[in-house]
Amino acid sequence: MPAPMKPTVLVLRAAGTNCEAETAYAFELVGAKTITLHVNALRERPAILQEVQFLAIPGGFSYGDDVASGRIFANELMSALRNELLGFIDRGGYAIGICNGFQVLVKSGLLPRLNGEPTQQVSLAHNTSGLYTDRWVRLTGNPERCAWIGDDQEVELPVAHAEGRFTAPADTISALEQAGQVALRYTAEDNFNGSDGAIAGICDPTGRVFGLMPHPERFLRWENHPNWTRLERRREGDGVRMFRAAMQHAKES
Repeated sequence: MPAPMKPTVLVLRAAGTNCEAETAYAFELVGAKTITLHVNALRERPAILQEVQFLAIPGGFSYGDDVASGRIFANELMSALRNELLGFIDRGGYAIGICNGFQVLVKSGLLPRLNGEPTQQVSLAHNTSGLYTDRWVRLTGNPERCAWIGDDQEVELPVAHAEGRFTAPADTISALEQAGQVALRYTAEDNFNGSDGAIAGICDPTGRVFGLMPHPERFLRWENHPNWTRLERRREGDGVRMFRAAMQHAKES
């Protein structure tokens, strides 16, 4: 009996992206096949989106974060690939945007799509400290809707950003809460950037498109943790759980 086909993930990069290798490796750990492409290659052959089941926009500093973090990459995607991206999602595709990738998804309007339209409804502003911050945080997930969140157990992940403070009008926050689209929150003591509602990640109404500021691809092995020699050893890093949850959801859908 032939082995089942592996789902294929497109890891999309641009000038300044710097987390594509780790992101691809995370998907490969949970049984996926990955291809990494520069956005120019996708613009030349948009039909690639019809050949993959997952899309990942990794972290980094796309286009040097000129204008605003993720803005240029977001504009490029929606001016050149809008119909193809929306078609990918409508066909049942899964997508994740990590850190800078989350900023891209938000500014492109692919998240949160509360009214179904790809228009920007929320923002990721400068941290309240005004500083770029690199640290570890504790978070809790909400598996109610998001395919990338497998349970509500606490996880610990690294963050590294200057523009990661989730903010939106109060009625938008309320709508996200009611729809179950708030997928990830900082614990009370770890909301270091001042995000509204301690929100660290959200999903779209389908639950298949997910964006988050923390970096799950940077905690795949227990040895990635700064205190790995002092704490009780775990089988793997907490970040693996998100990639595995999405893969499992896709298999069962």
